[in-house]
Amino acid sequence: MPSSDILRTDPPSRTPDHGRPVAPSRSPWRPLGLDEVRITGGFWGDLQDLNASTMIAHVEGWLERLGWTGNFDAAAEGRLPLDRKGREFSDSETYKLLEAMAWEVGRTGDPDLDRRLRALAARVAAAQEPDGYIGTMFGRPGQRPRWSDLEWGHELYCIGHLVQAGVARARTHGDDEIVRVAVRAADHVCEVFGPDGPHQGVCGHPEIEVALVELYRVTGEQRYLDQARLFVERRGHGTLGEIDFGPTYFQDDVPVRDATVLAGHAVRALYLAAAAVDLAVEDADDELLAAVAGQVRTTLARRTYLTGGMGAHHEGESFGADFELPSDRAYSETCAGIGSVMVNHRLLLQTQDALHADAVERALYNVVATSPAQDGRAFYYTNTLHQRTPGREVAPDEVSPRAASSLRAPFFAVSCCPTNVTRTVASLASYVATVDDDGVQLHQYAPATLRATLGDGRQVELEVTTAYPHDGRVVVRALGAPQGDWTLTLRVPSWATGAQVTTADGASRAAEPGYVTVAGPAAGAHVVLDLPVTARWTWADPRVDAVRGQVAVERGPLVLALESTDLGQDVAAAVVSTQEPPVERDGQVLVPVAVRDLAEGSWPFGGAPAPAPDDHRLVPLVPYHAWANRGPSTMRVWLPVV
Repeated sequence: MPSSDILRTDPPSRTPDHGRPVAPSRSPWRPLGLDEVRITGGFWGDLQDLNASTMIAHVEGWLERLGWTGNFDAAAEGRLPLDRKGREFSDSETYKLLEAMAWEVGRTGDPDLDRRLRALAARVAAAQEPDGYIGTMFGRPGQRPRWSDLEWGHELYCIGHLVQAGVARARTHGDDEIVRVAVRAADHVCEVFGPDGPHQGVCGHPEIEVALVELYRVTGEQRYLDQARLFVERRGHGTLGEIDFGPTYFQDDVPVRDATVLAGHAVRALYLAAAAVDLAVEDADDELLAAVAGQVRTTLARRTYLTGGMGAHHEGESFGADFELPSDRAYSETCAGIGSVMVNHRLLLQTQDALHADAVERALYNVVATSPAQDGRAFYYTNTLHQRTPGREVAPDEVSPRAASSLRAPFFAVSCCPTNVTRTVASLASYVATVDDDGVQLHQYAPATLRATLGDGRQVELEVTTAYPHDGRVVVRALGAPQGDWTLTLRVPSWATGAQVTTADGASRAAEPGYVTVAGPAAGAHVVLDLPVTARWTWADPRVDAVRGQVAVERGPLVLALESTDLGQDVAAAVVSTQEPPVERDGQVLVPVAVRDLAEGSWPFGGAPAPAPDDHRLVPLVPYHAWANRGPSTMRVWLPVV
């Protein structure tokens, strides 16, 4: 039976995986979808509103302006390669935009956005070849042959993002044109790269793997899962050609199940790890799951920035060695932050380990939320933790070279990050909560409503009220409670020593970091979690040489930063005293800062430095995610200590 004939055609509300970017067939905790959880305000609600009103349209306009969506028109009209615009992977940006649109329409039902989605999908569909192949960079007269550059061509990577757009549409709408385009493309991939196909390679950039597993979950078509397994198992054996960066860049030096830590290109490594978790779940491969979980734990412990960012090297956009985390040379690509959210969310569902929910929270607040400007019209590609020079404003109609700007840029020549942010923000509600047979688990805190069916079929309806992350009180009220006993499980972040939970009967008790489980309240009753959201000093492991002798400030899940805008001069001169805790006043966090005399000399090395000044004054810090929204500045997260 053709795969396109077995898509679920029931109304979306009847499908068990509706509105869920990740829908494992087995999981101790079942993630809830966009129709089950609604973020109603607060930090993430505001960002979702900005995404809906500005960010998606901003990306859509730039793709049109640069001709990247026009590539599909040129393909359908026979104008390639002459009229092709953009890099070899530019098709993927249109697909990620389609995915963002699909999740946003699923979230809000916006009819105008649905119309634009359908129109864009029709243009993509017109470019698909009769055999299911789709791509505007290869395969036509005057272009290189299909699949002739698996190392750098990104053909499978692009089709992976197309498939994920199709999955998003299937799970929020049902069968339609972009879903069928995605299925035909996936069928073609299986024919060409299957066990008897003419190509036995892998893509230089993992992405197709995670997409194929999710398409298998949507359709039930076994060959999609089998093909994902082939791609994962082929990797790590020198399948791809030699490159200057070496095989580690492609994760092609060690089989996935034999690796001990994530290495090489950070986004590639994280996407592959996410796919391996999905594959392990569907295959009941506990060995593979344990291997990836171990790799991610080691990566979090040794190769992750305070912000949750990953990737210490600009060369190769790659992980560094253990504890190699330079602030001023941090690459910390926004897409890597999203990749961390992807893999840690998957591991959370399987391991029930709060470490992974903490990692999701850290990356969301301090990488994903940092990328877009406050007006939604510019983005960070990389996320440094120390800006040494103020840089320059980027013109609103200027395309920035990748990572070259010290300020957010409206768009990039390589613009994977803005589109990735839009699809992630549109689907944020899927990270908030899960259910099992006994009750509900809350992992990320935001004002929200939740209506879900427990694993045993009972119904529950909750309302979450909170000003988190600015305030630590989280109130969970039962609007409708299931018959019989049920449980409510709340995450207590690792930093929240001293948290308290108050149950429906008014009894309070300590809630240790991890998860705290209480009796689910009856309808009309509520449970309160109080997290100690106060500013605190944070020191690094002494093996992180780059920040030895320095300290950072965090408040709740937010990393804070010192900007020259607030100091009144270059942050290079700043030193802080940690004798007292940071001060909180009028909604700001302030720290005692003194300024060194940085006299110019003919040589930067010599004898002992002059004594540190002791004339400290309180200077406000800003949330790292908000830095550089007031114009060019210098900035640092890690502050030298007196």
